[in-house]
Amino acid sequence: MSKPLQIARLDANQADFGSHLDALLAWESVSDKSVNERVEEIIQAVRQRGDAAVVEYTARFDGLSVDSMDDLILDRARLELALERITADQRQALEVAAERVRSYHEKQRQDSWRYTEPSGTVLGQQITPLDRAGLYVPGGKASYPSSVLMNAVPAKVAGVPEVVMMVPTPRGEINELVLAAACLAGVDRVFTVGGAQAVAALAYGTESVPRVDKIVGPGNIYVATAKRAVFGQVGIDMIAGPSEILVVCDGQTDPDWIAMDLFSQAEHDEDAQSILLSPDAAFLDAVEASLNRLLGELERSDIVRTSLETRGALIKVDSLEQACEVSNRIAPEHLELSVADPEALLPLIRHAGAIFMGRFTPEALGDYCAGPNHVLPTSGTARFSSPLGVYDFQKRSSVIFCSPDGASDLARTASVLARGESLTAHARSAEYRIKN
Repeated sequence: MSKPLQIARLDANQADFGSHLDALLAWESVSDKSVNERVEEIIQAVRQRGDAAVVEYTARFDGLSVDSMDDLILDRARLELALERITADQRQALEVAAERVRSYHEKQRQDSWRYTEPSGTVLGQQITPLDRAGLYVPGGKASYPSSVLMNAVPAKVAGVPEVVMMVPTPRGEINELVLAAACLAGVDRVFTVGGAQAVAALAYGTESVPRVDKIVGPGNIYVATAKRAVFGQVGIDMIAGPSEILVVCDGQTDPDWIAMDLFSQAEHDEDAQSILLSPDAAFLDAVEASLNRLLGELERSDIVRTSLETRGALIKVDSLEQACEVSNRIAPEHLELSVADPEALLPLIRHAGAIFMGRFTPEALGDYCAGPNHVLPTSGTARFSSPLGVYDFQKRSSVIFCSPDGASDLARTASVLARGESLTAHARSAEYRIKN
C-alpha cells in the first residue's frame, strides 16, 4: 500500500493563513541565466541565417536529419490525410469540439462602429484582423490537439487570412490527432519545427517561414523564454505558468468527484496546483480519503503526488462567501463552484480565468469541448487578464473625420491645451482650422 498523501491542510482564519497561502502560490515563471543566453543565441542565429539555422537546430534538438526546410513543411494534403487516418470516434470528437469552439467564439466577434456629432464630425472604431498569426503546438507523444482548436479557431473566426503552425516532430514522431485538428481548424501552413528556433522564425521570418503578427500557444521553458524575448517584435498571448484549479464546494458533492477534479490539474505536471475550499471540515476529510484511495488508479500517479504534496491544499473556510474572498485573492485559472446555487456566488467572483458552475460542470469539459477557450491566465494574472479569444486576433483603429464646423470647435480646445504644453506647432496646426 502506498504511503498517504502529505497534502497541506489550512484554515482561512488561522493567524498566519496569509503567509501560508502566499508561500503556496509562489511560483517563479520562466528562465534562468543559462536558458536566457541559449535562447538569445538561437534567436540571433535564426535572424542572421534564416532557414539554415532552423534546419541545423532541428537536426540537433529533434534528431531529424533533413537537407532543407522543404523537408520540414507539411502541405494541406498531409493534414487531410491525418483526418482520414484517425479513428471514426476521434474524428467525430474533434469535429464536435471544433464546432462548439467555433460557435462560442463567433459570439465574440466585434464589428466596426461610428457615430456622427451634431457638428458633422464622425468618430468611430475600425476593427480589422491580424494579417498572419503563428501557432506553437508541443509535438511528439505529449501533444494536445485540443490546443490546436483553442488557438487556431478563434484566429479564423476573427478573420485572420493565414495561420501558420509550428509543431516539432522529435525523432520523426508525428501525432495524427494534432494534424487532424489543424485540418479542421483551418490552419494554412504547418512546419515541423519546435523550440526557440520556431518562435524566432515566426517572429522574424526566414526564406520559408513567413513573419507573423502574433504568436500563441503553449511550450516548454525554451519556447516561453523565446516568446518573452520576441515580444514587442510580435504580439504574444501570454507567458503561461503551471495549470491551476480551485474548487469551492459546499460539502454536498461526491468526494470522489472532487478528488478527480483536483487530480485533473495535478496530472499536468509537478508544478500544477490543485486547491479545495470548503466550510465543511468533515468533507475535507472525505476528499482527502478519496484522494488517497483513487491516486493509485492514475497513470500519472507519481506526477499527481508531487503536485499535490508541493503545491496542493485543502482549506477550511467559515462560509462560501469567505471562500469567494480567498478565491479572489488567488485569482485562479480554473474555478469550480461545486455548490447548490452557483449563481448566488457568481457576483462575488471578481478574478478567475474560467468559472465552472455547479456539480455537473468539471473543468475537464472546458479543456476539450464546452466551447469557451481553455487558454487562460495563470499565476494570479486573472486579476488583469482574460481568456484567449477572437479579440486577441483583431486590432482596433480609431476613426476621426472632422467637418469644417467640428474642426473649428475642436481646434479652439486643442490650441489652448497645446500652448499649455509649449507645443507651438500643435497649436498652430489646430488654429489653421479655426473659422474666422
